[in-house]
Amino acid sequence: MIITGDIGGTKTNVALFETKGREIGETIAHKSFPSGSYPSLEAILEEFIAEHRPHLTHACFGVAGPVIEGHAETPNLAWDVNSSDLVKALKVKRASLINDLEAMAHGVVTLKSSQLHTLSEGDGTPRDGHRGLIAAGTGLGIAGIFWDGERYRPIPSEGGHIDFAARTDIEAGLLQWLIEKVGGRVSYERVISGPGLFNVYSFLREQNPAAEPDWLAAEISGDNNPSAAISKAALENKSELAAKALDIFVSVYGAMAGNLALMLKATGGLYIGGGIAPKILEKIKDGTFIRAFTDKGRLSPLLESIPVHVILDDKTALYGAARCALDQDGAH
Repeated sequence: MIITGDIGGTKTNVALFETKGREIGETIAHKSFPSGSYPSLEAILEEFIAEHRPHLTHACFGVAGPVIEGHAETPNLAWDVNSSDLVKALKVKRASLINDLEAMAHGVVTLKSSQLHTLSEGDGTPRDGHRGLIAAGTGLGIAGIFWDGERYRPIPSEGGHIDFAARTDIEAGLLQWLIEKVGGRVSYERVISGPGLFNVYSFLREQNPAAEPDWLAAEISGDNNPSAAISKAALENKSELAAKALDIFVSVYGAMAGNLALMLKATGGLYIGGGIAPKILEKIKDGTFIRAFTDKGRLSPLLESIPVHVILDDKTALYGAARCALDQDGAH
């Protein structure tokens, strides 16, 4: 019996999987918890275990942040997570702690076509090359998926925090505005994330305050998740200002995904995970993302040959954590 978790700044998903030999079976139980309402991961696990009372043999958790020697301090959540503390809390021999995108990368190999939406088939040639994974949610996660000739091996990364590079005049203005807003260096996460969409909208609104309709201003001010109100208004074509913000957001998202594909030479495919992409899928499908993804000058033909998929299953990181738990126990 494996307990797994996907620990994000907004929510923490926990699941139980039963193994069948060396294979991961069906999900036995699954629950989502609001991360900010709990003082620690252990508090969530105590509640979950009390409800299900499993006999645990393995544990693995993906956490949104850098994991160093079994320890993580989450940048978007005031938790300090240690694998040694989890071993004690769960009474297991080993509790693995990995980056959340590393967990999702382990899960990508388990996905069927029904769990994906393909934005681009690429050139249609099946390849076993490296893959890239990018996922915007509360923050921006990035991982590599290395093909060693026999199997895929995830590569953890903190690439969401690399320097934001402007490509257009309006993005240059956004960059300067963000430099002043945050008081210095600006990462891609400041743009490609839930808070990032609100940053883009706020920048545009400051350029033209009259463009914001009163009803949207009221929704944003009264909402704990203003980006949800902005994306909804954009997708329903109710606000030009919101639509422009979402257009910039998706274009920057596509450009960064293309950067990742170049860095990894991801001929095996580029995967888009996270909570945002499925919610704005209609916008991502309109060509804005793929145009930015492939707009790489002399290397554009390479990008055009790479298949691009949106991950629709929000349990992918949990599947991956379960696989990782067995792999680290000696199963391959």
